Amino acid sequence: MSAGEASIKYWPLTDVGRVRDGNEDSFLVDAKLNLFVVADGMGGHAAGEVASSVAVHALRETLAAERDAIIGFERGIDAAGRAEVLRLMEKAVQEACTRVYAEAQRDPSKRGMGTTVVALLVIGTRGFIGHVGDSRIYVVRNDSVHQLTEDHSLINELLKRGRLKPDQIAKLNMKNAVTRAVGVYESVEVDTLDFDVLAGDRFLLCSDGLTEYVEDADILRIFRDIPEDKVAQAFIDHANESGGKDNITAVVVKVPDTAAGFDRLASEFNLKVDTLHAMPLFRHLTYQELMRVMNIIDVREFSENQCVLEEGESGAEMYIVLDGGMRVHSGSTDIVRLGPGQHFGEMALVDKSPRSASITATEDSRLMVMRRRDFFDLVRKDHDVAVKMLWAFLGVLSERLRNTSHELGDAREQIALLTADEVLSDADIEEL
Repeated sequence: MSAGEASIKYWPLTDVGRVRDGNEDSFLVDAKLNLFVVADGMGGHAAGEVASSVAVHALRETLAAERDAIIGFERGIDAAGRAEVLRLMEKAVQEACTRVYAEAQRDPSKRGMGTTVVALLVIGTRGFIGHVGDSRIYVVRNDSVHQLTEDHSLINELLKRGRLKPDQIAKLNMKNAVTRAVGVYESVEVDTLDFDVLAGDRFLLCSDGLTEYVEDADILRIFRDIPEDKVAQAFIDHANESGGKDNITAVVVKVPDTAAGFDRLASEFNLKVDTLHAMPLFRHLTYQELMRVMNIIDVREFSENQCVLEEGESGAEMYIVLDGGMRVHSGSTDIVRLGPGQHFGEMALVDKSPRSASITATEDSRLMVMRRRDFFDLVRKDHDVAVKMLWAFLGVLSERLRNTSHELGDAREQIALLTADEVLSDADIEEL
């Protein structure tokens, strides 16, 4: 947090569980960097313990060496700065991977050891995540729980591909198998995410020794009912009481509330999320995926009677009304009025056809804007988001095609009736 602001609070705990002889989990907290890390090691002969310990310290050392860049970002937030911090997060996890791998090569008894890693770096009002494996980060906000990481696990891959149903998970023997790990190979693919951090946010970083036993409702209940300084212990107790088959680590992080409680940034953020989630194009995205969409959207302000776009001009942006109102018109003829939550220009995301109508603000308004190049960049990098959004986009186009077909059918019926009336009138005239 910035100088003069209340400090972030944190409560880290780890426990061996009820079955294992040793603890292969590691955690690290650097209060000066606002860095929080959890790693769950794997490998025989205490190799998992070594892997997780090497990884968390290597990650911290890499980020600490870049402290000037982190401070520079906090003093002047911009898109390039965010991208640089995400690059640093990936670099830090890759360095951890290199060191764990090198350690394994030096000691034959540790060959093949590896570890999961989840890291949260909070800089001002932005959070940055680096993630490999099936340890997780959750955020609790507005009385809701959201998972900010996606498991790199065999189970998750089977679920995503429709090869496994949730009620079949309990029957599997390989429930802990991961598809990515730090240190097994010299490098690894790292997932990164940046997002808005809101006043009062509470985060839970944890190993799968906890996540195996908790649902979202359990997480929400514990955060709601237990004093904040006892929450981490409550998670450890819950996992042990439920079986404690693995090591358990829980790092609880609390962002301070503002003096006003629910502040303007939180209200603005929730308005954007609610608006996006109500749209067919984004309806099927997870919370984490919506965060990625939020990162490519700008908010622009328009005054009353200001032109947003002109009929016939080339467009490369989709607009979503956040608040205010819009008038869609051709010349002086109104076509439709648009209010909050409604959108226009989505075809500009996929082609360069001229705008089919003009748009003018009917009052002071704010619009969320998505550019074609950013949309393409997102779907190219994130295949899951690409499939969901493009499938939803096809659904929107299909709905429009059906509506157009119905309208054309109604128009044909009206023309047929008019033609019949004209024929009857001509026949009457001839008889006369």
